[in-house]
Amino acid sequence: MANNHGFETRCVHGAYKAESGQPQVLPIVQNTTYRYYNAQDVAELFDLESPNHMYTRLGSPTVDALEQKMALLEGGTAGMATSAGQAATMITILNICQAGDHIISASNIYGGTHNLFTVTLARLGIEATLIDQNLPKEEILKYAKPNTKAIFGETIANPALTVLDIEKFAEVAKEIGVPLIVDNTLASPALCRPIEFGANIVTHSTTKYSDGHASAVGGCVIEGGNFDWSASDKFPGLSQPDESYHGLTFHEKFGPAAFCTRLKAVLVRDMGCTMAPMNAYLTHQGLQTLHLRMERHSQNALALAKYLKNHPKVDFITYPGMEGDQYYELAQKYLPNGAGGVLSFGVKGGKAAGEKLLENLKLASIVVHVGDIRTSVLHPASTTHRQLSEEAQLAAGLNPSLIRVSVGLESIDDIIADFEQALEQI
Repeated sequence: MANNHGFETRCVHGAYKAESGQPQVLPIVQNTTYRYYNAQDVAELFDLESPNHMYTRLGSPTVDALEQKMALLEGGTAGMATSAGQAATMITILNICQAGDHIISASNIYGGTHNLFTVTLARLGIEATLIDQNLPKEEILKYAKPNTKAIFGETIANPALTVLDIEKFAEVAKEIGVPLIVDNTLASPALCRPIEFGANIVTHSTTKYSDGHASAVGGCVIEGGNFDWSASDKFPGLSQPDESYHGLTFHEKFGPAAFCTRLKAVLVRDMGCTMAPMNAYLTHQGLQTLHLRMERHSQNALALAKYLKNHPKVDFITYPGMEGDQYYELAQKYLPNGAGGVLSFGVKGGKAAGEKLLENLKLASIVVHVGDIRTSVLHPASTTHRQLSEEAQLAAGLNPSLIRVSVGLESIDDIIADFEQALEQI
């Protein structure tokens, strides 16, 4: 499937084409190992000289197809699927950072990523500086250090719903000489492709919109193929010989696929954060309708946002696709086809009133999830971001009374009616 096909065609047909007499649908290769008939074939696998498989921890035909499809949809050169979105973020950082290194991140990021950067990676000796993403370029540059190795942000922040100015951050990253990593989970490649705006690496929790049906946990890293890992001595793992592979230099040998090749050959090899073939199959199947689902998610979310904005019991509403929102202009630039299916709001009466609202909803589900076909709600301050102090929550753009809504694909009339009856009982 070529990149010159339309996005919708790539969703349906990308990365797998049945040969004559073969299954029309991507097969699930539910298997742990692969048979060979001479030692040389296996030796070539261990020397990264063969594209074949040896052990499902390092890849399988089903997982490979998903990786290729994600790269195709994002406009990247290679992909690497992982066991979860958190694993994708973690190994992306560890692929270029080690103890003593530093990264810059927007502060408006998912609570799990915030904890990964400020607690877990800090214990490994990797420092993260979290900044206000609305700062001008010149101010962001002041946070750079000689040991800075990457800049990170989310296209649409979860749950703050801020929109990242990707081009501005790409300019900063280029001046520093480091890659820009963008988590594109809440937008999906159907609504935004960060590589087209200068990002170098894109990450996903495929658990969300990529799967779209709350069926399979997973993550993915997509390489843009647009960063020169050998331009400086900042990235020795990619630009210098790797003794565990007989002196092979990843960037020299694999070029625009060097980053993802090293992820698989080193990080996943050693850490085992592998996506299961069944999960890859379910995610691949979900991607076939991504273009349709994201269009309707965005339509429904905008309609619900407009309803809530005019409700007398609603204190505030945040949805970047709605005119008047702080990030509306950036959304028009980076998300012209829709701002996704997630909105947030607060009700008058604060946290207690919000909890009452959640209890009164009948159609919407209270779940620790976002991005599937069913409408769901959550109070992030007491759940996904509860490890953060109130000060850190506010810095992440999280009002303590905020309710996150992942707007599903039900009839918009039924969704609005559910919120209407719940609000009436407050």
